[in-house]
Amino acid sequence: MSILKSTFLSLFCLCLPLLAPAQVMSDPVAQQTIVKALDDIYNLEFAEADDLIRQLQTRYPQHPIAFILRATQLDIQNLPLVENKAATAQFEQTVGQALQLSKRMLAKNEEDPEAVFFMLTCHSYMAALYNNQGESLKAVGESKKAYNYLRDGIKLMDKNPDFYFTTGLYNYYVERYPIDHPIVKPFMFFFADGDIALGIKQMDTSTRKAIFMRPVANYYLAHLLMKHETNPARATIYTKYLVDKYPNNPLFAMTYAESLLLSGRYAEARPYVQRLKQMPNKLVPLAFNTFTGMLAELADKDDKEATEAYQTALKLPSNDAYTKEYRAFAYAGLARIAARANDRNQARVYYKKALAVGEYKSLIREAKAYK
Repeated sequence: MSILKSTFLSLFCLCLPLLAPAQVMSDPVAQQTIVKALDDIYNLEFAEADDLIRQLQTRYPQHPIAFILRATQLDIQNLPLVENKAATAQFEQTVGQALQLSKRMLAKNEEDPEAVFFMLTCHSYMAALYNNQGESLKAVGESKKAYNYLRDGIKLMDKNPDFYFTTGLYNYYVERYPIDHPIVKPFMFFFADGDIALGIKQMDTSTRKAIFMRPVANYYLAHLLMKHETNPARATIYTKYLVDKYPNNPLFAMTYAESLLLSGRYAEARPYVQRLKQMPNKLVPLAFNTFTGMLAELADKDDKEATEAYQTALKLPSNDAYTKEYRAFAYAGLARIAARANDRNQARVYYKKALAVGEYKSLIREAKAYK
């Protein structure tokens, strides 16, 4: 956006009457601005996003939307956020400002769908931050607060389509989590029952209908389809949407390449793996080398080159939230190579290491099946 155009739009917004907080998400002009700002954020076009966020803050000074967008930008711009102390502090402050404005909205109307959604968003953002920082007690505290608004949101899907994602995520994980972690089953009576199939259906709806959560819905639905459902082929529907719409985003590029590789679509994956090499983000090198190893091993049948790539990947730092599973992929690849070389002891060692970090059902089955 040119300086002249952005200046004109800012002046234009100053001349408009300020709308009441609860009108923002139902105002078509504001909706378009929010969606465009999110598109700019997720495509790493931060200068353009800044202009739009300023417009929203000028027009809706008593609404949390501008602060929520700013927090979202801080997260994406500094991925992984927890490794940047200054950005993390700014993120916490910005979410705090959004929370205060959301509370004011809620005080005026406890059933306001926007107020409920932004309260849920604020507490979810802080829960995720604390979890990534290893602050378990704080994360649990924020999650409890978020849960109250999540339950309210279940009744508000017809008024705000973003609740399709949060409701679907709940319906899925409240059933899936105790399956994967049987030790928690005695405590699950505190939670309302869910439905795995319904949860997937609701998240799929949110990938098409949500306003604020659409990119997130596509990302998380693809992730759980690969991790839990062992259905990377279906995941590519959502990852392709993300990589086509946000070609500059390294996280989405990594996820699309991953879904293609796990689907056995190696020829299609290759150019996207190569594209990763050009993306300047600290998460990328581990993914790039792991995926290069997978192409060498599974497509090119070159165990020597694959071994080098996997070993290079394992020398790189990983991030628990984004790239830990790629370490498991590398260990599993080395295990398969060792097995083909009739080095069963080494194969078992590598599979044991894969199991120590990996959480994908397909990888766990593969590692446990090796004797």
